[in-house]
Amino acid sequence: EFMVASGRAPHESQPMLKEYGIDCSFINLNGGLVFDTAGNLIVKNPLKLETAKKICRLLKKEGFYFELVTSNHVYSEDLSQRITNVAHLMVELNPMLTFKEAVLVSASKPAIVSIQQVPSYEDLMDEPGTEVMKILVFDSRGQYAFTDVIKKIEEIDKLSITSSAADNIEINAAGAQKGQSLLDYAAAKGIKREEIAAIGDNLNDESMIQAAGTGVAMGNAVPQIKTIASFVTKSNNEDGVAWAIDKIIADNQKEQDQ
Repeated sequence: EFMVASGRAPHESQPMLKEYGIDCSFINLNGGLVFDTAGNLIVKNPLKLETAKKICRLLKKEGFYFELVTSNHVYSEDLSQRITNVAHLMVELNPMLTFKEAVLVSASKPAIVSIQQVPSYEDLMDEPGTEVMKILVFDSRGQYAFTDVIKKIEEIDKLSITSSAADNIEINAAGAQKGQSLLDYAAAKGIKREEIAAIGDNLNDESMIQAAGTGVAMGNAVPQIKTIASFVTKSNNEDGVAWAIDKIIADNQKEQDQ
């Protein structure tokens, strides 16, 4: 059985597979939401609203741009800041791009267009039924920019703080981790830990790589993920996932033959 584990919300990740007729289980929002193959929600791990409010106040005080993610939407108080952050990252990754060109490209990206701008996060959280699944914080300066604020966030509550790129941190409830969600789902299916393989490339995959019997790092993974993996596959531009699956099947066959 295959499962997709993503930091993204369901409306961002699931349609991509549905488009190709692929039905599989999903870990979304780093374990904030877990769906079975039929699309039924089986796990929900939202942030406590009071905790989310305290984090928002701290991030504003410290001058960070951030977004609130619910089960169905991504919200921003200032979308222009998100576009600017994405543009800075694009220029860093593509030196041939001018900043103006990067802004135009960033503004047209589906992930940007789908974000809903709201006047106030506090008012949004006061609306009945609002559940904050994740807080996504950005800074174009990179991971070192988050060092001090992470320590302050950790003083607010027990949380899961990870990263999916050099320019962000992702704040979830303590129970919302890919690794724990993967093990819980497997246990319900009668699948043993040693029978699980997990493939990832960034820090929000760390718990999953460690939890699986075989943890695989993509060739383009950050160094920390490569260090803890059972082995490193090829990059995302070299069909690294397919290469890893072929290797695991071949290794299993060798064991059976012996």
